[in-house]
Amino acid sequence: MQIVTDQGADLSPQQLEGIKLHVVPLRINFEGKTYEDIDAAKFYEMLSNSENFPTTSQPSVGDFVTLYEKLAQEDPDILSIHISSGLSGTVNSARAAVPMVPSARITVVDTKTLSCPQGWQVECAARALQKGWSLERILPLLNRIGDQVNGIFTLSSLRYLIHGGRISHIKGLVASLLNIKPIIGVERASGKYVSFAQEITLKRAINRLVDVVVQRYGEGSRLRVQLLHGMNPEAVAMMKEGVEKAFECVFLPTVPVAPVLGAHTGASLVGMSVGHMDVFEGLV
Repeated sequence: MQIVTDQGADLSPQQLEGIKLHVVPLRINFEGKTYEDIDAAKFYEMLSNSENFPTTSQPSVGDFVTLYEKLAQEDPDILSIHISSGLSGTVNSARAAVPMVPSARITVVDTKTLSCPQGWQVECAARALQKGWSLERILPLLNRIGDQVNGIFTLSSLRYLIHGGRISHIKGLVASLLNIKPIIGVERASGKYVSFAQEITLKRAINRLVDVVVQRYGEGSRLRVQLLHGMNPEAVAMMKEGVEKAFECVFLPTVPVAPVLGAHTGASLVGMSVGHMDVFEGLV
């Protein structure tokens, strides 16, 4: 079986060691150019130095057909794990491609999340496959990870979320004028962004974010934690200090938010992926 995902999944180089993935691109259109693969540091520097807004486009049905047909020549069993249908049409493109590739047996999974939480599902599926797990055993694992893991973030500027329609324009404009820093996660059922709380400074927002995680998992819990950010290392350090005090943490390498996601949030984003470590025991 082969595993397909998309650029909405954030994974560190260390997590990718020893596993084989096939990735369909989500394209970024920015200042007259289209990018399928761009270095995160370069992208966020470009973003910070421009008044223009990037746009993104999902993979086409044809992109999936081409990849699935190619993979089916080697192994017809394909597990395709993708960014939330509540935030992207990528899953719909994947599903539409399935009947067009009769030579393959394709299972499409809507993670109902993105970034590191999506990456964790992809990573664990690949590790489980290495251990000889069947598809029938891997799919419940992905559901458990989806139910248990949360991605949560905050950010200094709302201009990209407002422009991209991820929050309503009027509500976002008012929040922006009031200099509010929202604490945002992804709601499991819908796979859409939801606001958990809000603060008036980034430092207070980071502290509140840690409080939200404490409420969900319980202080002192043993958690798998991965920090992420656009171009905000100072905020990452602040967040790490807070989460270390509250939990027994098994940290993964900090990662930059994929540019195709950061195009809708901006460089100021800082957040984490978090879940009970016992879900991952024996796999990672």
